[in-house]
Amino acid sequence: MRRRGVSAGGLDTLVDPAAGPQEAAAPVVAPAAPVRLQTEFTFQLPRGYVDEDGTVHRDGSMRLATARDELAPLVDLRVKQNPAYLSIVLLSLVITRLGTITQVRAEVVERLFASDLAFLQDLYRRINAEGHTLAEVTCPACESVFEVDLAGGRPGES
Repeated sequence: MRRRGVSAGGLDTLVDPAAGPQEAAAPVVAPAAPVRLQTEFTFQLPRGYVDEDGTVHRDGSMRLATARDELAPLVDLRVKQNPAYLSIVLLSLVITRLGTITQVRAEVVERLFASDLAFLQDLYRRINAEGHTLAEVTCPACESVFEVDLAGGRPGES
């Protein structure tokens, strides 16, 4: 019967117990650590969501969409009555925080300014299709090429 010998570093070599004492096996190189996938992205809305108290919420976070997130809106009655409502429901599922609001419902997304809705739709597309929020741009004055983070940041940044 053959089985693997185990050392502190993990699985080493095949060991045949009937073969007697083993020679020193060549060291086994451990596989590289897995690359961590970024699943949540922070953003800053161009204008911000204004709640009932007049508080402006600009900073937020959005997670990657799952297959269930993409399918769930298709059975929503609001989407069946008006297919344009799909992005509202979908965004409400993947936005994990908007300012101090941690339960972002479709009603909150409905009350966003049009520019903020367009920003979030573009961010959703970027992180779910392209996997990042960076875009390559060229300076019109000096023609230098550089990357900008479209998720936003300080005023004056995109």
